[in-house]
This record gives sequence, structure tokens and C-alpha cells, in this order.
Amino acid sequence: MSRMRHVLIARQPTPTNDALAAAACGDAAWETMSPDEALENLRAGDVALGRLDVLPTLDGVEDGLWALGALEARGVRVLNDAPALLGAHDKLLTAWLLRRGGVPHPKTTHVRPGRPFPAVAPPVVVKPRYGSWGRDVRRCDDEAALFTTLEEAADAAWFERHGALVQQLVPPQGFDLRVLIADGEVVGAVNRFAARGEWRTNIALGGFRRPVAELPRQAADLAVAAAEAVGTSLAGVDLLPRGSGWTVLEVNGAVEFTRDYDLGCDVFTATATRLVLAGTEPEEPPSMVPAAAV
Repeated sequence: MSRMRHVLIARQPTPTNDALAAAACGDAAWETMSPDEALENLRAGDVALGRLDVLPTLDGVEDGLWALGALEARGVRVLNDAPALLGAHDKLLTAWLLRRGGVPHPKTTHVRPGRPFPAVAPPVVVKPRYGSWGRDVRRCDDEAALFTTLEEAADAAWFERHGALVQQLVPPQGFDLRVLIADGEVVGAVNRFAARGEWRTNIALGGFRRPVAELPRQAADLAVAAAEAVGTSLAGVDLLPRGSGWTVLEVNGAVEFTRDYDLGCDVFTATATRLVLAGTEPEEPPSMVPAAAV
């Protein structure tokens, strides 16, 4: 009998994928394949983790979601399957899923080309429906800034295809908390601080990381609930401080992380091991996703 394979399905190598593949997790080991390679090599009983990211053009997800469905039909156990990745990458669907799960999230409105503009009250944030790295995310503190931002976005390919999201601004505190969830458990966390003169905390925009000395229980529970609501097996959940608690800003389905995320043990070993265990657990029934949302 052939040995069970554990495969990360991605379009390109990343430091996180390389570190997960190198992590020690008992007798199992993760390897990386493209969607096409996975279809050629994986068989029933194998385990695959979807690591497809948002396109650099911000107008969808990298090609390969079709392969995840084909692998499932073959009997491969797929973690971060196509519905989960869509639930995380499509921020409109994320908002719907979090609301359905009772998870706090900023009020979100969808603006479409050629449609009447819905009534929203600044301050708000305008962002692509599929976005990452903080790109094309704009803060609008008044109506004039909001209309100017939407006029400028109208020429973008991502706006023509999917419109934009207008999201209630959570007053920036200069930092956020990203919690790494693998199969329903916290395996890592990090504080992210905005660069000087910047309100966004994205590392791609000059932000920087600091280890978490002690993860607040409320934040941990909220991150687990968010990952469960979206259906992800591995995700980074971004939390913003709000009042005396936290609110979920985003769920990252192809999260990149580093050893700064360590919480008392090696984050890559903890994550890789937890995902191996997830591949042996009984499968949950598929979640219902409204067709209109995707």
C-alpha cells in the first residue's frame, strides 16, 4: 500500500510553504505542488491544502480552484477547499459569512459599476472585493474623499469586474493582531504595527511585526470563530482593537507567516502537525454558500 501524501497546492513557492514543507511532524511530511501536478499525482486517501492566493491584479483568485474540486471528487481530503478559499479571498463573501456566524466585523457595502450608490456615512474604507497587501485600499474621512476615491477606482480592472467594498472605518490604533488558526486551534500570533505616517499595518507597506507576549483569550476565541465561520483549515485572522474588545477585519486564506508568530513553540512545526491531524479527522458536511455571493 502506498504511503499517504500531504501536499500544499500553490502556484508559486513562498517562504511559508517552504518552511511548512521542511517542518518536522512525525512520520508525515508536506510537499508543494501546482494544481496540475496535484491532479496528476494525488490519489484517494491523500491530503491536500489549498494555498492559492489572490491575483496580483486584484480581480480574483489564482487559477486552480477547479483542481481542488476535482481532487475532492477523486477522494483526496482537501483542506482550505475551494469554498473556504473563496470565503476568505472574496471580502464580500467574508462579510456575509462572518455576519451569519455572529462574528463582529465592520459594516460592509458593495458598490458596483453603473449601479446607484448606496447611502453610507464616512469615515469609511474603500477596498477591492478581492484584495491583499493593502493595495488600492483607501481611507475616506468625508463624502468628498469617498466620491473622489470611487471615481478614481472606476478605471481599475478589478472595479469593472467586481466593484468595490465600502467598509466602516474602525478607528486605527496603529497596530493590529494577526492570529494564526490551524484546524480550529491557535498555533501562532503576531502584532503588526503601521509604518510612520501610515494607517495600514500591512508589511508590504512598511509595517513591522512584534511577537505576542500573551494572547488575550477573547482575541483567541474570536479568531477561532472567524476561521470556523469562513470554513478555513488554515488562516490568519486579522483583529483590530475596538472599545474594550476586538473586531475581525479580514480572514487570510493563503496567509504568509514567519517565526515571529511563535507562541512558545515553533510555529511551522505546530501548524504542519495540526494540519496532518486535520487530514485524518472525519469530514464536516459542506457549508452552504449563496450562489449570488460568488
